[in-house]
Amino acid sequence: MINIRKLEAELWESADLLRAGSKLTSNQYCMPVLGLIFLRYAFSRFKKVEAEILKNRPSRRGRPLPVEASDFSAKSALFLPKEAQYEYLVNLPENVASAGLVNKDGHPINSLGEAVNNAMQLIEAQSEQLTGVLPKSYTDFSDELLAELLRIFNNSALDDVGGDVIGRIYEYFLSKFAPVVASDDGVFFTPKSLVKMIVNILEPKQGVLLDCACGSGGMFVQSGDFVNAAGMNANSAMTFYGQEKVEYNAQLCLMNMAVHGLTGVIKSGDEANTFYHDAHNLTGCCDYIMANPPFNVDKVKAESCESAGRLPFGLPSVNKNKEVSNANYLWISYFYSYLNERGRAGFVMASSATDSQGKDKDIRESLIRTGCVDVMISVGNNFFYTKSLPCSLWFFDRAKSDAIRDKVLFIDARNYYTVVDRTLNEWSEWQLKNLNAIVWLYRGETEKFAALLQEYRDYLCAQADAAETDKLTDAVNQDSFADVVSALKEKLSALRKAAKADVDAAGKRDKKSVQQLYDDRIAYIENMLAAAMEGRWLYEKFGDGVYADVLGLCKLASVEEIEEKGWSLTPGAYVGVAPVEDDGVDFAERMAEIHRELLSLQAESNDLMDTISKNIKELGL
Repeated sequence: MINIRKLEAELWESADLLRAGSKLTSNQYCMPVLGLIFLRYAFSRFKKVEAEILKNRPSRRGRPLPVEASDFSAKSALFLPKEAQYEYLVNLPENVASAGLVNKDGHPINSLGEAVNNAMQLIEAQSEQLTGVLPKSYTDFSDELLAELLRIFNNSALDDVGGDVIGRIYEYFLSKFAPVVASDDGVFFTPKSLVKMIVNILEPKQGVLLDCACGSGGMFVQSGDFVNAAGMNANSAMTFYGQEKVEYNAQLCLMNMAVHGLTGVIKSGDEANTFYHDAHNLTGCCDYIMANPPFNVDKVKAESCESAGRLPFGLPSVNKNKEVSNANYLWISYFYSYLNERGRAGFVMASSATDSQGKDKDIRESLIRTGCVDVMISVGNNFFYTKSLPCSLWFFDRAKSDAIRDKVLFIDARNYYTVVDRTLNEWSEWQLKNLNAIVWLYRGETEKFAALLQEYRDYLCAQADAAETDKLTDAVNQDSFADVVSALKEKLSALRKAAKADVDAAGKRDKKSVQQLYDDRIAYIENMLAAAMEGRWLYEKFGDGVYADVLGLCKLASVEEIEEKGWSLTPGAYVGVAPVEDDGVDFAERMAEIHRELLSLQAESNDLMDTISKNIKELGL
């Protein structure tokens, strides 16, 4: 998260350069900048995949055979010709015309803008789905401006960012420069945490996947990663379909998929308005539905929706203007209708939809009676990048086992998250796995739960061995997460005390290096502690490897119980309130640390004041 924040700050700087150096509007210059980010990110993935290919590359006369486009397509990656590689563009001479370059059509390249346009054309030639999608307006900018932009994006932050990077950055631009546009169609960028949770619970393997509000394609990217990680080829196993009303976003989706080596059919514009069109004729045909549709959309034409079909439970409430005033249950009905008899759906929805009344309630009752509602998860505030609203994750499964057909698993995760900063929360990788483990146990997949506990132990053992701390290794080997947590807390406390003593004792020149040494060691133990605490959390609740209701967290409810609650699908109505848990912070110890920090800062302040006074006296003032 630090890397992406740093990158965003530099993007803001680059946008200022564009604004100062061109006459384009904010919407017009978003895409050229995103094109450069696409090039940089594509190059990062290209180098990574190239290294994998070269590992086992056959040699001829002592040299590995050159890589080819087919090698990359086999690994679901985008091949970049030399002239389309970011490194090549960054290192072009200041006077591009003097280099004697020619473009793909054999014409001379006389500017950096022409070279970047040529790179885009070369990439489009490699990928049919990108034809006509990439920006090619770089001659609108001066070579000096483009060179500066290329330099700004040539940093390692992009190498470390995973997931829907293009969507995240695009939303950053919208939130900074066009907040009206960003809010018009709801939140289209789905946070990585929510996408991963949806994909992990649906477990896509093979078949047709539709996202009929696909935005920048994060669902496709994460699904592709999931399938590839399972040892399959995503493009062979899956068929990706997307609908996106905003053409700009659809272009981003195609760029995002291409950079991850994925192919798909994405439709945009009026024909892709899901309220009125099944653009791919997929009703009843989908193995997987994933989506984050815009919440609480109003003024949807009821007659057009009705004539377009996909409403097995009827229309939601219609006002006197023959409009659906809240489209949440249109989306929910569409998601159900797209599924085939074994299909699964996972989607993000406004929290209010779990308990809304009127026709919504009637639709919800009919939906629950089908037995397809599988899992409901409440998500807390601040998961969205530009919105603070809470939401819910809904999961349908048309092929639930008989044992759970008349049951729904409710999980209230509103108080389970990691704080990134003041305005943003997320689920850590371990937290994602823990929530997923509850679903495994509900489905009777106990072997997956056991494997996760072993993964915790293996990770902690490896980390403890690397830290060369016998006490930690002993604690891990004793198979007790509680003991590991205690040992790590003791280790942290000792490290912080040692850091204080050693930094105070160090000379002025060495203080920073000594502090950095301890900061690195402390961060290492803190990461171990975070994992150990999540392992303890999971083991203490479900250590026997059998699903059980946990007060304040999860509840398995029957259809009869749901009927008693007025057909509510709000997890909080079922799970109850958890007892207050110890946050693990030693209050006295933390207050002592704060007091020591304050004294240290006061001492530094006094030293600085003395230095300033001395300098002023020496100046005779």
